[in-house]
Order: sequence, then structure tokens, then C-alpha cells
Amino acid sequence: MVPLAEAWSSGAWAWTTSKRQSFANDLGGPQLWAVTDNVNQAKSDQDPAEWQPPRSSFDCTYARAWIQVKWYWGLSVDSAEKSALTSMLASC
Repeated sequence: MVPLAEAWSSGAWAWTTSKRQSFANDLGGPQLWAVTDNVNQAKSDQDPAEWQPPRSSFDCTYARAWIQVKWYWGLSVDSAEKSALTSMLASC
């Protein structure tokens, strides 16, 4: 969900190695999702300001999960990311 590079720039740089490993392997929340290779490559390490799911009908689910991961792990959200998430949630 939240790519490792995005997490790093959002605060994971200050985490211990153990906490970064926990984040990367979190199976208890919405952090890891199975997606097709094409979707994974298209998304890469981008946040919602740069990439959104190809099906707009999935925007609400995606935005809510993104916010949940950022909140749970105490990661920051920049203004462009917040604006994109707000727009995505407006369709809910």
C-alpha cells in the first residue's frame, strides 16, 4: 500500500531497523495487498498525488487504506498527498 520509499520520506527514516522490517512485512493491516504485476509497476513508489488506482470505483477503499496505514505507523502526509486523498474521498 504505502511503498517503502514513501514511508521513508514520511518518517520511517527515524525508525529502528526492527520497526522498518515490521512495516515492510505487516500482514495484520492493509499495508500489503496482492495486485497484478502491471499495477504494481505502474504504482511503483508513488503516493496518491502521483498515482491512483485505474478503477475510480476503488478510490474510496484505496484512500481509506492509505490513510489507515499512514495513521497506524505514524507517517506524515504532505499537502499534495492530502489534497489527492481528499478528492478521492469526496466520491465516497
